[in-house]
Order: sequence, then C-alpha cells, then structure tokens
Amino acid sequence: MLSMVLTLTVLALASALFISGKVRSDLVAVGSLIILMLFDILSPSEALSGFSNSIVIMMIGLFVVGGGIFHTGLAKMASGKLLQLAGTNETRLLIMVMLVTAAIGAFVSNTGTVAVMMPIVVSLAMSARTNPGRLLMPLAFASSLGGMLTLIGTPPNLVIQETLMNAGYKGLTFFSFAPIGLVCLVTGIIALLFLRRYLPKNEEKDGNKQFGLSLMELARKYQLSQNLFRIHVGANSAIQSKKLGELDIPAEFELTVIETRHKNSVKNQVLKTINQEIAGPETIIKEDDILYVNGSLERVQQFAQKYGLDILDRQEVESQPPENAEQYATSDVGIAEVMLTPNSGLIGQLVKHSGFREKFRLNILGIHRKEDYILHNLKDHKMRFGDALLVQGTWQSISLLAAEQSNFVVIGQPIEESRKVTMDHKAPIAAGIMLLMVILLVTEFIPAVASVMIAAVLMVAFGCLRNMEEAYKTVNWESIVLIGGMIPMSIAIEKTGAAALLSDGLVSSLGGYGPIALLAGVYFTTSILTLFISNTACAVLFAPIALSAAIGIGASPYPFLFAVSVGASMCFASPFSTPPNALVMSAGRYRFSHYIKVGLPLQIIIGVVMIAVLPLFYPM
Repeated sequence: MLSMVLTLTVLALASALFISGKVRSDLVAVGSLIILMLFDILSPSEALSGFSNSIVIMMIGLFVVGGGIFHTGLAKMASGKLLQLAGTNETRLLIMVMLVTAAIGAFVSNTGTVAVMMPIVVSLAMSARTNPGRLLMPLAFASSLGGMLTLIGTPPNLVIQETLMNAGYKGLTFFSFAPIGLVCLVTGIIALLFLRRYLPKNEEKDGNKQFGLSLMELARKYQLSQNLFRIHVGANSAIQSKKLGELDIPAEFELTVIETRHKNSVKNQVLKTINQEIAGPETIIKEDDILYVNGSLERVQQFAQKYGLDILDRQEVESQPPENAEQYATSDVGIAEVMLTPNSGLIGQLVKHSGFREKFRLNILGIHRKEDYILHNLKDHKMRFGDALLVQGTWQSISLLAAEQSNFVVIGQPIEESRKVTMDHKAPIAAGIMLLMVILLVTEFIPAVASVMIAAVLMVAFGCLRNMEEAYKTVNWESIVLIGGMIPMSIAIEKTGAAALLSDGLVSSLGGYGPIALLAGVYFTTSILTLFISNTACAVLFAPIALSAAIGIGASPYPFLFAVSVGASMCFASPFSTPPNALVMSAGRYRFSHYIKVGLPLQIIIGVVMIAVLPLFYPM
C-alpha cells in the first residue's frame, strides 16, 4: 500500500513539474525513475527498461530517417507539391496536413507516420511563412486519429480484437474501425480549426535574426542569378583537356570560372551523381563538364561562341532572379560575405594580385563598397578598408577563412548555413529508402523496429546524411530520454496495483446506472489513465474489465471494447503520453500548457462524441 501511495505521489509531482515547465521534462522523467528505484519500487533493470524499449529505439531511427528526408531536399519537394494544392492559406494547409497524415497513419504506425511527415510539414510551414508550431501538433494528433481507421492502425485495436476472439466472439475485419475512425477524424479536424488559436502564433523573427544574411538574401543582394551562368562543354569544344590557367579567361573575357562539375567516377561517394570542384589554374576541362561562370551576359556569349560552348541559362540581365539557391550553393560548396579589417594585408591590393584563390581556394564573386556593388572586371579593382567581399568555395574553406581574424571577419555562420543546403541529387535515394520502410512496416515482414533501423542505416550508407555525426545531430535526445524515462512509470503503476484499483473502482461504481453510464466510465477512465501509461498497456488492462462489465449487465461487449480502444488511442493532453506528441514537442517549440489548452479539450470533445455514436454503430 505504501509503495502505491509513493508511486502516485511521484506521478502527481512529475505531472505538476511537467505542467509548470520550470524544469526540463527529460530531467523530471529521469528524476522520477531515480526516486522509484531508490525506494525499491522498481528494480534497476525495470527502471532502465524504457531505454531498451523498441519504441525508444524506433524513435531514434525515425529521427535519422526524418533527417535524411530533410537533408536531401525530399521534404522540400513534397511540401512544394502540397503547397501547390493547398496554397499558403493556413486553414487549407491544416486540413491538408491532417488528411494526408491520417491516410498514412491508417496503415503505418503513428510514430512512423509523424517521423516521415514532420520534416515535410516543417518545410511546408516555412515555405508558407507559417510558424511550424501551427501545424505540427495537428500533425501528431492526426496520426492518432488516422490509426482508428484500420485494424493495424494502432496497437489497442489489435488488443481488443484478440480479447473478443479469446472470449469466443466474432473477430473484427480490417476496416471494422473505419466508421468510428472517420467520425474521430472529422471531429478532430473541426475541433482543431477552433482550438488552433491556442497554438504558437506567427511571430516576426527579425528581432531574433542571426547576424549575417542567409544564402538567399546574399544571392539577391549581389544579383547572383543575373551574373552567374552555367556553360556546358560539348564533345566538339576547343577547350577540352585544357587547363584553365592556359586559357586566361579573366583577361580576355572579363569572366571568372568559379566552379566545375564533372560526371562522377566509381571511386566517388555511393550513387553521388556529380563531383564539384572549385575552379583554379590547374583545373582541367573535360567533356560534359558544367562550368559556373560569373560575368555579364554579353561576355559569356562571346566566350561560348569562340570555344563552341552551350549556355544553359538564357535569362536576360533584367530577368527576375529565381527563388532558389541551388545554382550557387550546395551541400559541399557555398557562399559567404567577409569584411576586410582595418589592418588587413589585402587593403590596397588589386584582386588579381591578392592570391586569394591560391591561398584560400575561394573565388571572389563581388565587392560591396558603400552603396555600390562591383560585379564585373573584379580583377582590376583595388580592395579597400570597409569592403565586403562575396566569396564562394567549399564550406570548409569558408570556415578556415574565419581563422584569419587579422585580415577578415566572416559574416554569418557558414557551418550553420551549410546544413541548410539540401543534397537534392540524393532525394530519389531517400524516397526509395522511405518507401522501403513504409512497405516493411505495412507488410510486417520483419519487426517494425528492425524496419526503421534498416532505413536509418541506409540513409547514412547512401549519403543522404553526410556522416554519422550529422545523423546523431538529427536525434532529439530530450524526447528520447523523456519517453525512455516515462515508460517504466507504467510498470510501477501496474506493479503496485494502482491501475487495477482505479479501474475496478470506477467501473464497478458506474455499472448500476445503466449501459451508457458504464460506457462513459470505461471510456473516460481509459482516457485518463492513458495520460500516464502507454496506450497499449492501458488497452491490455481495460479490455478484459470492459468485457466482463458488459457481460455482467447483459450488454454487447463491442461498444465497450471500442470505447477502450478509442479512449486509449485518443490521448492528446500530455506530451509524453504518446511518441507522436513527444516527437513534435521540440520542433513545434511547445510547452506543456499547449497540450493542456489544445489537447485536453480535443480529448474531451472526442470522448463525448464517441459516447453518443458508439451505440449507434454497435447497439448494446
């Protein structure tokens, strides 16, 4: 008895700290574990069992898969398609996201659904200039709502199916849950259209903006798209097999070849389709190379005509710059702005005599001097104090330039900017890996956790993430520790008898008031308890109780068992009650209060609707 009181006290204290938000949620979870272990309510192996739980391992893998989807630009492409369908209207976006998520969630675990959709939705929100927090919580809730559409959508559905069959009743079909699930989904969408007022607002970020311009802003500022041209080296071109230093292109045409992109050899990274090289005097031009040339359209045309080259960009000088950064920045190569310091050794030197390319392996694309932008004939301009230079090269070279503090100040954060550039040529590979994961999850050919871990490993092996370090950085470790720490709490609740005492007392006290009252008692008791223990454990605990209670009053067990399944699955009022809720917490920048203000009313509304409609679909 004492252990039960202590367990409930720890649970209440942890819940209060979660609600207050004054202590990190992962610290609260670990602290609760330590207390239960010190008082011998949980053994060390039981206390740490959450961190070996398949759900926690699967979440880690899903974070890595989601990172691969984001870093390859697949999320950006998918969000672009959704954006075309829904536009930038927030209401249409919310409905679109919830419908798509629910459709996927009907066949794939809600955790897997959120992990696949989350990077897409974040990218979609950013493209629509909407706070991701306006869409991520509806995304998490929609995955649970969609799980009610099919037998395999959520574990509690399988639990009540097994309970019915073990008791000798007719089993449920694959789409037996569809009518109930559709009611839940429609109710959830309508309710969230009103409850979204409590989600994080669309706030201007200018006040918190990092020092330095983004890649897109730099491109617009220096009019890169109007002065950067891609030139193809054909089979009959006169410059094949020649070194750039032999051609002296800057002197003859006032152009700068800043980069070459070759077809890849088998020695390069797995399935990478291009090989980039910052152009230098020793760079050898090969057939089918793409040269990135900076200069005026007229001079580019002269260069192409003389050497039999094809200009791939046909825009006029006054044309509108394209709204993308792929032409001048990739995962390996980028641009940055650097300022000359008062004591810089480059002040007073001509660009062509500065040795900038030879020393730093960077190209100067433009000079910003007071109100003027110098973009052509750069080699004959002297550098002055106060000049800002736009440089291009590998992100590594740009980072090394920051170490030359006596000569330069690199504006912005090149490492952070490099992480924002997607590897679009890897998007088909990421799509294939994601499709494989979904197929494995749907067919259940192998355990779900194995399916996810295979996909995570493939994302790294095929270069969808640059390395293991980047893979580790995609994982939200606060969410992992939170879920791993809270899973053993359900063991303590069941082990001390607290769960059985609570459920038996509530159900038995309501049985005399008729089947509707008992149905409401089963539903809301399940709904409340699932805030603190996993939905699967909750369904396992309540299914036999609901079955025996229904038989005891001579009613059909079907509506009561459906009440258990829906009550266990529709848990929205807590960030740690389901993995999807925890997955979106950090990305949406939610506090516990957001779940209370949005999730709790939604949970109650769906409960009331279910009590009304369950007897209509399954008469008592």
